Amino acid sequence: MDKRSRPRVQGGWATPATNNKSRPPAASQQVTKAPISAPKQNNAETQDGKFVYVDPEKPLRRAPDVKVINVAGDYEISTGPTGVSSLRLFPGFVERAEADWMFEQLAAEIPWGQRTYTKHGVTSLEPRLTCWYGDHPYTYSRLTMEANPHWHPLVTMLRDRIAEVTGVQCNSVLANWYRNEHDSVDWHCDDEPDLGPQPSIASLSLGEMRSFELRKKPPPEDEGDFTYVERLRVPLGHGDLILMFGALQDDWQHRVPKEYHSRAGRINLTYRTIYPNKTAHT
Repeated sequence: MDKRSRPRVQGGWATPATNNKSRPPAASQQVTKAPISAPKQNNAETQDGKFVYVDPEKPLRRAPDVKVINVAGDYEISTGPTGVSSLRLFPGFVERAEADWMFEQLAAEIPWGQRTYTKHGVTSLEPRLTCWYGDHPYTYSRLTMEANPHWHPLVTMLRDRIAEVTGVQCNSVLANWYRNEHDSVDWHCDDEPDLGPQPSIASLSLGEMRSFELRKKPPPEDEGDFTYVERLRVPLGHGDLILMFGALQDDWQHRVPKEYHSRAGRINLTYRTIYPNKTAHT
């Protein structure tokens, strides 16, 4: 019989079942099975041959589910010794038709640049384009953005509109252009001394929707382990505004992660206040 017509058994070729029954294995091929031992179990001990559950030395922990914020309103996301960490979400802060031409104008007219950074001795390009507007320089992640008082008129107009609605007065803005799904910004918090204590930061998004993610800083006993911390996700779309204030920069980190699916461009304007006399505000 051609072996291709024989039955297929777990990836190997076998003779018909009738032949197997009539042809027992030779003595030299017989295998003596070892006695089956009881599987090792966690949190269990044996007493008189029976398994008895024993409470674990450390309490079992489960990573909390990611919470999603996508409805307009104020959110107190945590309370601690440093104070209350708060978010305010304004979906559609800029109407879609207006946001469309704003995106096209800013993409074409802002003097975008791609900065380099060094981490663990390796120099790389930032995975996004940036531009800084402000009367004072700004240093973050050991990179310094030089003072640039020549604001784009549209960026100035949006700053004033945000101040009118939120009451937050800002004197500077970091513009970020995420060109596609590969561009991102890693986990960080905006807690530089130049921003003063518990800064209020307004972040306006134009273009493709991207996830804005937050994670709470772990308590000291977790020694920097973020496995079990609270996490939030805010899908920020075309024309959406988010305001971060209170103790949020003290107690939380945020990021815009890379995406696994194709994404068009997104421009983000992050308005903040820089204090040139740092020692008066630290």
